[in-house]
Amino acid sequence: MHKVADIDVQHNITKANKKIADRITKKFDESNIFGVDFVGAIGSGKTSLIEDLIENMEGKIGVIAGDVISKFDANRFEKFNIPVVGLNTGKECHLDAHLVEHAVNDMPLDKIDYLFIENVGNLICPVDFDLGSHMRVVVISVSEGDDTVEKHPLIFQSADLVIINKIDIADAVGADTEKMVKDVKTLNPNVEVIKTSLKKEIGLNNIIHAIENFKKDKQN
Repeated sequence: MHKVADIDVQHNITKANKKIADRITKKFDESNIFGVDFVGAIGSGKTSLIEDLIENMEGKIGVIAGDVISKFDANRFEKFNIPVVGLNTGKECHLDAHLVEHAVNDMPLDKIDYLFIENVGNLICPVDFDLGSHMRVVVISVSEGDDTVEKHPLIFQSADLVIINKIDIADAVGADTEKMVKDVKTLNPNVEVIKTSLKKEIGLNNIIHAIENFKKDKQN
């Protein structure tokens, strides 16, 4: 008679990922780097936001750009003459700590103050995968619908900052931004929510202040 063992594969994968993520966090702390994980669906505005932060934040920034098959976003960031590592995940719909650790090792850590990690465009897959960052920023667009938060509760529960982008077209797409804010607060009462229109230059300074303040709180 064969002996059958039940193995919780997801638990084991998450546990292994967390171990590597803790190693990444330690490396960040030793190098005095603040790591930020940007999560959002395709078209939410993650890449444009990171570009705006590169241009407007004080401090030196490096970027790890995750994508399924393309290095398009990485090429966009390289135009700013900053350290950039592009990560292709192949069939995977999220980054994991193993991939990120390799990219971190390719970064000139002594020359940056912030390391931004742009996750693959998805609101579901990245939920359980800690990347060793100090902060998780979730970016959504009104064009995704004002029920987006309700449909993806777990990612908002893990968020340290939520950005509701493209508010300038909310009326055109029939999205209620106040409902979106309320939905986020229902899931995560203490998280800061910022409504933005990067195209109209609305809310960017608030995002910068939120990241800087979160960094100060982590350092204290």
